[in-house]
Amino acid sequence: MSKLVIVGTVAFDAIETPFGKTDKILGGAATFIGLAASHFDIDAAAVSVVGDDFPQDYLDLLSNKHIDTSGIEVVNGGKTFFWSGRYHNDMNSRDTLVTELNTLADFNPVVPSDYKDAEVVMLGNLHPLVQSSVLDQMSKKPKLAILDTMNFWMDCALDDLRNVIKRIDVITINDEEARQLTGEYSLVVAARKIYEMGPKYVVIKKGEHGALLFHDDHVFYAPALPLEEVFDPTGAGDTFAGGFAGYLVKTNDFSFENMKNAVIYGSTLASFCVEKFGTERMQTLSSSEVHKRLLQFKQLTQFDIELG
Repeated sequence: MSKLVIVGTVAFDAIETPFGKTDKILGGAATFIGLAASHFDIDAAAVSVVGDDFPQDYLDLLSNKHIDTSGIEVVNGGKTFFWSGRYHNDMNSRDTLVTELNTLADFNPVVPSDYKDAEVVMLGNLHPLVQSSVLDQMSKKPKLAILDTMNFWMDCALDDLRNVIKRIDVITINDEEARQLTGEYSLVVAARKIYEMGPKYVVIKKGEHGALLFHDDHVFYAPALPLEEVFDPTGAGDTFAGGFAGYLVKTNDFSFENMKNAVIYGSTLASFCVEKFGTERMQTLSSSEVHKRLLQFKQLTQFDIELG
């Protein structure tokens, strides 16, 4: 069975949207990625750090989803990374209210020995030097290294980010970040510039407007499923990445044609994530629900037309 290494935050979030607010709940990029990837019955391990304030029930939740948690360091006397944010009415923009790095400030990831030969590495949004250190620990070059990042690292660690981008195969970023990274407004031009930085594939996420996949001169667009309401968009991008990576690990096919399917799976899982606060929806999501929504996606995008 192919292996997946997931590196990212396992955290507490406190979220406020027009639909309500939460106290501290389970969050973090590695958490969302792992819960999404768990739908593909693969051998996955999470690499992260938490404090001893992190409930054992949350670790058990990941373990029960067949995610190896031996790479999640628990720091005695430490506090878990905490983020709090408030979403605006359009649900596309938000204000960060609190960011407490806590144990994440001194995080040195250690990939479990059983996963140093993993075929796929999913580098969640962290400092580029941390992402690079994970690649350095692999006993052999992964078949596929996927990287997610954000505008914060473009502001404060751009050279480090460019260096790690040279080493990966797929980058997933949103449209705003793609424009910032390249200085180009056109996403097609931006994708071409990012492609020239090193990755073979560029995935640009557009939130409620779907996602774009670029490779050489090929472009694929997957729409987002129209939803009646978005309850909480937190973690949707990470859920997309987890579905994308999980499908590729499961199929062990890293061609452009199969990446199209991975994008659809990622978009499908992300459409569930936003239906409840935090990870709540992903914790109980069934395979039959995923299959039903995949059929909806197919009906949304499939058509026959006669070309004269």
